[in-house]
Amino acid sequence: MYRLTSPLAINVGRKKFILNLNQYRNTHYRTLNSAKIIYKRLMREQIECLPKLQPPIQMTYTVYKGDKRNCDIGNICSVHEKFFEDALVELGKLPDDNHNMITKVTYEWGGIDKLSPSVMVMIEEGGK
Repeated sequence: MYRLTSPLAINVGRKKFILNLNQYRNTHYRTLNSAKIIYKRLMREQIECLPKLQPPIQMTYTVYKGDKRNCDIGNICSVHEKFFEDALVELGKLPDDNHNMITKVTYEWGGIDKLSPSVMVMIEEGGK
């Protein structure tokens, strides 16, 4: 089992890009491409510490918000799932991110973490 920490937002140019579906669907494709590149750069060090993953794998995305406002876990985790799993493939840790490689994806609420709001990504080898 491997655990990595993903930020809830990244800086794209002078703007903050919040990693959630609401912002994703309303953002120009060039900004989205830049966000994905920046995200991969930010996650590279953690991902490169992983061995080459042995499919099938299972993924769990756990949200830790920095405040008590209600949120839609799926809106947050879906973008993290897209960006993170694409980064795994692009950095050579997984041959593809299709259903044969990743057999289960779970989204969870982790609670409030005012000091380090993030999404915890857990990877388990030996999926169904």
